[in-house]
Amino acid sequence: MMKLLLVDDEQIEREGMQAILEKSFSTLLIEQARNGQEAAEMARTFQPDLILMDIKMPGINGLEAVKMIKEEFPDIQFIMVTAYDTVEYLHQAIKLGVKDYLLKPSRASDIVSVVGKVLEKIEAEHLSLEKRRIQQQKTLALAETDIITQLLFDHVHDVHVDLLVEMLEIPYTTDMYVMLLLVPAGEEHIYPLVKEKIRSRKTGWIGAIYGNQLPIIICCDHEKTYRSQAMNLARELISLSKAKTDGWFIGIGSVCKSLKEIRQSYQHALIASMDTSLPVKYRFYEDVPKIGNKSDGKPRIHQRKEFSDQIRFGEWEYIKRYVNEMITYYEKKGTSIHYTQQRVLEVLWVAARVMSELGMEVETPVYSYELKNVNELKRATDHMFEGMKQLYVIHYNRLEADTFHKLKQYIFEHSHEDISLESLGQLVELSPIYISKMFKEKLGINYIDFLTQCRMEKAKALLGDSKKSIKEITFETGYHDPNYFSKVFKKMCGITPMEYRKSVLRK
Repeated sequence: MMKLLLVDDEQIEREGMQAILEKSFSTLLIEQARNGQEAAEMARTFQPDLILMDIKMPGINGLEAVKMIKEEFPDIQFIMVTAYDTVEYLHQAIKLGVKDYLLKPSRASDIVSVVGKVLEKIEAEHLSLEKRRIQQQKTLALAETDIITQLLFDHVHDVHVDLLVEMLEIPYTTDMYVMLLLVPAGEEHIYPLVKEKIRSRKTGWIGAIYGNQLPIIICCDHEKTYRSQAMNLARELISLSKAKTDGWFIGIGSVCKSLKEIRQSYQHALIASMDTSLPVKYRFYEDVPKIGNKSDGKPRIHQRKEFSDQIRFGEWEYIKRYVNEMITYYEKKGTSIHYTQQRVLEVLWVAARVMSELGMEVETPVYSYELKNVNELKRATDHMFEGMKQLYVIHYNRLEADTFHKLKQYIFEHSHEDISLESLGQLVELSPIYISKMFKEKLGINYIDFLTQCRMEKAKALLGDSKKSIKEITFETGYHDPNYFSKVFKKMCGITPMEYRKSVLRK
């Protein structure tokens, strides 16, 4: 409901104006003020959308009251009511942003016409703001899922992380962990419910579903223990499924101290979710049965974030050498073939899961027969590695030579739009994670950095046009909030948009 405030020191004028307006605008909520000071006070309590302000009043006159109210409430609109049709008054009113004026006395039809036009403009602006708010929410959702994807699989510029934390208004703690929700085929519709659950708790960020994986970054609640917080949330998420299918499972990674270490927690969540046949449909990494103990002395390189990168970049010789060294190490220690086999399988499982993330159809590695000695283990493992390597090479060679150029060109031409990894994946029929890998591999940056660079270059060109406002440039470069745009510009370029414009215009 629209609200209007009538300001006039003459009661008969206020009452007459209110009677005319109530007859023509039945849904309009109207209040009255007797002078400029009272109008300023009612602007705070009543919060009108439009004020009809008489110019000539004792004490604070109408123009002074408009200036006072505008400073605190810049979105309130004004129509001046005056018996003094002079250029000087109108000039001052226009400078203050007054939308229109009425002369005393005015016909009822003129009053209705002028007020009606301004109310229509206000309503249109409200609708426009609501559309921008909805669009901004969609943009934030895209940014959230993309940045989480790259936090877990790539690198994200600190600019984007800092601003995302600020915009999402999620309490940010130094302790966090990853929950990896495995979603069965046909249950993808559960995603909005999971997102709503995470949002309502205001403790985490949710990524996008890739394959059957839904990664969630959870910030620790220091009023609860890590295990109790994670168990309660895991149970709530599992309960969202009406199907109660066996495919549902949650792997819970270990706590890390910063977003820079979050990939380690993801790797742990990955390992915790390997065996989905357990009766309890969630498992902590720290509860994964350890075959042997740390005293075996062999570093578990495959549990580090760098190992996943080596698989994504196809460094198969390094991976193969690592496994062979592992087998030789345990052979010299006289470890049982069963123990060694399980340790090797752990490496193969991680490699297979990463390949699945890249869009390759790879089966979970298993040994098809009982291995009796180290030589059989080496042959069987080499055979599986060769098959995985060939699958990787075939997948990579399927990419057309101009795929990356096509992606760059598309981002450059559409940088003013909301672009996500998922939309880029649909454009070239590739896994979003694989596209992220391509940018990191070929440019040394991720796609968000490249998109931001394109937007900043466009912003710099537009800032050279003094007729364009910062608000206009914000929307033309693909942002929906001028404050957010200005913060990104300053962090990326070192100065504010206005400072950049002044420097360009001076030159």
